Amino acid sequence: MRAHALPRRPAVRLTELGFGGAQGGNLYRATTDEEFAAAIDTAWEGGLRYYDTAPHYGLGLSERRIGAALRSRPRDEYVVSTKVGRLLVPSPPDAHRRDPEGFDVAADHRRVWDFSRDGVLRSLESSLDRTGLDRVDVVYLHDPDDHWEQAATEAVPALVELRDQGVVGAIGAGMNQSHLLTRFVRETDVDVVMCAGRYTLLEQGALADLLPAAGERGVGVVIAGVYNSGLLSRDRPAADATYNYQQAPPELIDRARRIADVCQSYGVTLPQAALAFVRQHPAVVSTVVGLRTGAQVTQSLSRSDADVPAALWPALRAAGLLAPVAT
Repeated sequence: MRAHALPRRPAVRLTELGFGGAQGGNLYRATTDEEFAAAIDTAWEGGLRYYDTAPHYGLGLSERRIGAALRSRPRDEYVVSTKVGRLLVPSPPDAHRRDPEGFDVAADHRRVWDFSRDGVLRSLESSLDRTGLDRVDVVYLHDPDDHWEQAATEAVPALVELRDQGVVGAIGAGMNQSHLLTRFVRETDVDVVMCAGRYTLLEQGALADLLPAAGERGVGVVIAGVYNSGLLSRDRPAADATYNYQQAPPELIDRARRIADVCQSYGVTLPQAALAFVRQHPAVVSTVVGLRTGAQVTQSLSRSDADVPAALWPALRAAGLLAPVAT
């Protein structure tokens, strides 16, 4: 599979399609160790070499599973990213409860926001323990929406220090918005950002701020949430489709269906077009898709390989369904 080097850190190369590890943390429902290991095996056989995880995903379960699945593979042949900003603190009194943040795991730990230098170092050390890997290649600040000051003045310098020492290969931030990511790109020394849901076939808000800034500064952009948490994941969006992890409003479902109609007229499905669209932008280095089973991986590989006619995009723009090309 084709890979793209980060402009500022060419030693770090991300495959076009990346493996999102949230489902490995039992996002929404339980997944067995065997199912998830099979998903990693299928991804590896299909050429995926970029795997993303975080302590937040299943209170460390995703990190443990990804580490277990990758440890026996040649370490220089794959890239792993994880995140900092949420420390996992033991919470024995809550072990009989389920995690309240959407993961089907015991709430035996609680998340504590911490973007201090010490918090970053402790978080990364814990991630290495959970994965059992000798290193992680990319470290993102995870959802620092309400923590700009500490993230920019303490967490980023701590990560820069680790990068300069060769402990990690590249550093950045991952969020569900583009405005603050743009500030990280313009005002701090990051190499890559992960933008979830704000540059998709359905909405292109990041075209106004993040993507131009990334291009100017030589910062790579990883697109996550390419299906807008479900709305673009089926050939024909259902009436109960989700958007931003909630029930999608009727007007967005209608818009997605109109996009699907145009896609169908060009012989491609909505999910195929969703993956192909984001890759056109020169700042985009990878697209991360959440994967749970081998069947899902096979489906995503097929969608990723689809031949999408270039004429589709001007047709969508002519129908008012895509933002105009920047001039």
